[in-house]
Amino acid sequence: MAHSNPAFSPAEYDRRLAKTRAAMSAAGLDALFVEDPSNMAWLTGYEGWSFYVHQGVLVLHDQDPIWWGRNQDANGALRTVWMENDRIRGYADHFVQSTVRHPMQDLAALIRDCGLTAGRIGVELDNYYYSAKAHLTLVAELPQADLVDANGLVNWQRAVKSDEEIALMRKAARISEYVTDGVIDRIEPGLRKNVLVAQIYHDAISGVGEDWGDYAAIVPLLPSGSDAAAPHLTWDGAPFKSGECTFFELSGCYRRYHTPFCRSVFLGQPPDHLLRAEAALVEGLEAGLDAARAGNQARDIALALAAPLERAGIERGARCGYPIGLSYPPDWGERTISLRPEDETVLEPGMTFHFMPGLWMDDWGLEITESILITEIGPAECFCNRPRKLFVKP
Repeated sequence: MAHSNPAFSPAEYDRRLAKTRAAMSAAGLDALFVEDPSNMAWLTGYEGWSFYVHQGVLVLHDQDPIWWGRNQDANGALRTVWMENDRIRGYADHFVQSTVRHPMQDLAALIRDCGLTAGRIGVELDNYYYSAKAHLTLVAELPQADLVDANGLVNWQRAVKSDEEIALMRKAARISEYVTDGVIDRIEPGLRKNVLVAQIYHDAISGVGEDWGDYAAIVPLLPSGSDAAAPHLTWDGAPFKSGECTFFELSGCYRRYHTPFCRSVFLGQPPDHLLRAEAALVEGLEAGLDAARAGNQARDIALALAAPLERAGIERGARCGYPIGLSYPPDWGERTISLRPEDETVLEPGMTFHFMPGLWMDDWGLEITESILITEIGPAECFCNRPRKLFVKP
């Protein structure tokens, strides 16, 4: 059963598989098992909310990849992956959440069927979805195999986006703008947070024009006042209040591609310390955008951001950005490059980042961010087009 509406061309999937196989060869791997749903989707097109059970893609050098997962989810694979039906392998439901058997026993049988009983096989050891029990079971079932850490191997192949991927991120950016405009228009003292979040979800899923919205990998984050010192608090039913700043960390999502965008709103008259922080943050953000050029290093962006903040007496120890693109919960980052002073990764055209210089102080917070594309020549391109400022509503 062919996918009726594939997100990408066959040539795009060929490109991805070739890059992955080259990285496998460089690492001396006979096969690679990926359980990260983002890597599964990137390699095969698989899409489904099935990552709460064990599933994955087995990548081989001389055959098409094999999608492996729960039997009832094989029907989803039949409808979404580019491979032929005989490359889909489902396991029986008695493996699911069992205390006497484990799905990795079935995967081990598949690996043996592929002639890899004593192979050197890469696994994603530090991935959210590949559990300690899964690894221990696979080791026990394949005592002659050499299971080695290949965490991030596929993630790194995703760092430079194709034109097809960038086109989807541009659609996600229009959704981010639409959602942000709705937030700034609606927020007012007395409005309950959960009501605004409901409207955020309505706008994000409605999308823009024919470009429908997908669910984002992270929920809307919108802490206010002193709670904005904690960047990852979720909402409650409390009303917004005058005299407080709220930052909004959001992302439009289209066909699993994200373009995060953050802005802050103050209800009332902002205090001087917040206005000074806004000025330094915007100055640093714009300096970082200018430093985000092909041939520079990831750390150059962080160092450019830091200078104006340091002059303003603001200490900021966290990294200020990460790669973005295709993702699933619980994170819309790609978990490779970090925009921080020690990261010497050379920037290449087609890399995409959430340049995220948030300030989280003892009793206040401020976020003004941009999702960016490294271009062939010149500074980074911003995916979204909204003022870089603290929005003030009397």
